[in-house]
Amino acid sequence: MASIFEPARQLPIYGEFDVVVVGGGPAGLAASVSAARHGSRVLLVERYGFLGGMGTAGGVTNFAGLYGRKNGEMRQVVHGVVDDLLARMAALGGVNAPQDGMQGRIRVQSYDVSSLKCAADQLLLASGVQILFHAWAASVVMQGSRIQALVVETKSGRMAIRGARFIDCSGDADIAHFAGAPYELGDGLGSGLYPTTMFRVGHVDAALALPAVGEFTAINSWMAKAQADKPGRYRFAREGAILRPQKNPSEWRANVTQIANAAGQAMDATDARQLSDGELVGRLQIASYFAFLRDEVPGFANASIVDIAAQIGVRETRRIQGQYVLTGEDILNASRFDDAIGINAWPMELHAEGRIEWRFPHNGANENSKGRVYNDLPWRMLVPRGVDNLLVAGRCASMTHEGQSAARVSGACFVMGQAAGTAAASLSAAQSTADVDVSALQKLLLRDGVYLDSDDA
Repeated sequence: MASIFEPARQLPIYGEFDVVVVGGGPAGLAASVSAARHGSRVLLVERYGFLGGMGTAGGVTNFAGLYGRKNGEMRQVVHGVVDDLLARMAALGGVNAPQDGMQGRIRVQSYDVSSLKCAADQLLLASGVQILFHAWAASVVMQGSRIQALVVETKSGRMAIRGARFIDCSGDADIAHFAGAPYELGDGLGSGLYPTTMFRVGHVDAALALPAVGEFTAINSWMAKAQADKPGRYRFAREGAILRPQKNPSEWRANVTQIANAAGQAMDATDARQLSDGELVGRLQIASYFAFLRDEVPGFANASIVDIAAQIGVRETRRIQGQYVLTGEDILNASRFDDAIGINAWPMELHAEGRIEWRFPHNGANENSKGRVYNDLPWRMLVPRGVDNLLVAGRCASMTHEGQSAARVSGACFVMGQAAGTAAASLSAAQSTADVDVSALQKLLLRDGVYLDSDDA
């Protein structure tokens, strides 16, 4: 590719902050609110004009991993900032009752996108967080092993933001990458967890659709029947489609597409060309799948597509290499850690080519399994190597491909974000993120309502 020279220029300073958080998804929400509540001057930088991350821009519309099973009982195990957010969403009438699936082995909570957008605004403003919308993180200015400033592109032009500490909740580890922190991309073999373009279908006859679709993946039997009855008419991107009602039962969310690149591997969302092409592929798949719903599935004959997500739902790109790497075995073994900052209650959910592979902890064979069927998240997975004043929270934290397939969901992201924000607020400007007193951090998290499952540890 040809290149041109961009002349050097001086950048105006947007502001100076104790903590700068990049990305307004679950991790960024929890990080910025926690840091502000502990006395820091906080700026949250978000590329869209609203908050919520994949939960809004990606159209996910349900919280996964808030609930886990212990001694056969399903209970909420992720608490803290998320409780305040849920209460605000409920006050807006936008949260559904929790829904169980996989024979009672998982529980999710769906919501209306608009309620999350509004509740997130309310939560951050009430906590004293400053927000810069429509700002795209472009680079960083380094001073040795510390980030001196974040450079962003805005409608006012290119600007710099000074900060004492930075928290990367970008999902793609953009800030860590700019700062030179080591990372892995995807599965290390050129692919990764396949992304999905989400969409919602309205004007559904719930009286017909609910008994027909029923369980989380019951739509797959209708897909198989359509392919058997009408060979060649329908082509589906993957097995394991998920079709579920929203709070209003006449509106359903569809998690059915799978976006590959030209080589058939998972689309790389850090590649501009692949990301652009993938948006087109996702909408083509949506149009095709909607024709199947309308023609073959009870309750959908008079339905219409009411929303397509603003962007592809990306599951995996860069993952930093931190002081500890959360593994698939940690998920399957329901591992405990001395430096626990909270709980991951979601199983391994590997979006492989044409299918989804679910792997549950070894002690979670059925809904009556004893003990806890979830794992701790360790503090060390948030601390990147080589950058002294940076923390990383969310799906780009330090995990293997398999570990990330579980701990990438919203529940774990809330946990990581709250720990990162609380820790960042506890440090002086001269301290490194590696200097965090984990015992003191855990006491703060417990005081703020975080569940550490320490009652029988």
